[in-house]
Amino acid sequence: MAKDVEVAERGSFSNKDYHDPPPAPLIDAEELTKWSFYRALIAEFIATLLFLYVTVLTVIGYSIQTDVKAGGDACGGVGILGIAWAFGGMIFVLVYCTAGISGGHINPAVTFGLFLARKVSLIRAIMYMVAQCLGAIAGVGLVKAFQSAYFDRYGGGANFLHDGYSTGVGLGAEIVGTFVLVYTVFSATDPKRSARDSHVPVLAPLPIGFAVFMVHLATIPVTGTGINPARSLGSAVIYNKDKPWDDHWIFWVGPFIGAAIAAFYHQFILRAGAVKALGSFRSNPTV
Repeated sequence: MAKDVEVAERGSFSNKDYHDPPPAPLIDAEELTKWSFYRALIAEFIATLLFLYVTVLTVIGYSIQTDVKAGGDACGGVGILGIAWAFGGMIFVLVYCTAGISGGHINPAVTFGLFLARKVSLIRAIMYMVAQCLGAIAGVGLVKAFQSAYFDRYGGGANFLHDGYSTGVGLGAEIVGTFVLVYTVFSATDPKRSARDSHVPVLAPLPIGFAVFMVHLATIPVTGTGINPARSLGSAVIYNKDKPWDDHWIFWVGPFIGAAIAAFYHQFILRAGAVKALGSFRSNPTV
């Protein structure tokens, strides 16, 4: 009895106190016959549209307010802090609204990371990415329609590698920034964490939004902060000037590498997936 109490006090349990959902099938053609699948695609499209609409408008509005030549104030506007809040706050709101419908990805890199972790099927992952990219293009298109006088003048909110930074630095910023975001997504939605830390309730969209906020503070001066290929693509397509396209590959390769590293780290290191796969060790349930 004393031994049993000691084990319980250390947080070890003979049975799992959480349930991991089974891995998603690689190809799940049955999804194409379900309304819930198309509803999820619509949710991803609309969420990404709204995300780009609000955030790109914020970026352009800041440029207008700080343009001294046009009568603005160099110290006016929301500043980098306000832009970061716009991106992080919108992710918080939209993930909260769509998590129960589509999972609230709103980012091809997040979808890619979850696909690698077998959380979504290949068909769902591809269709989500298409919906996200189309939503981003539509969202920036709305910005141009409503702010046509300022859209081209102030760069269309497009991402590009800023002067003074090398391609390697920009790529590294996108990799690390996306790693932070996708790692947060995995941690905030981990059923094991939810069960073991049930005394510390976590509203998943909140840390995800804060991750986006913090990454923007760090990398806006470097690349304008992509960490979302759909966001970068939407602005580049509608603005359609050489500068955003010159290094556009950075905003796809970097986020996808960062997402892959985050998926590997969480699933195979933190969740001991590699040890389980080898079958030669047993993971410590208290870790």
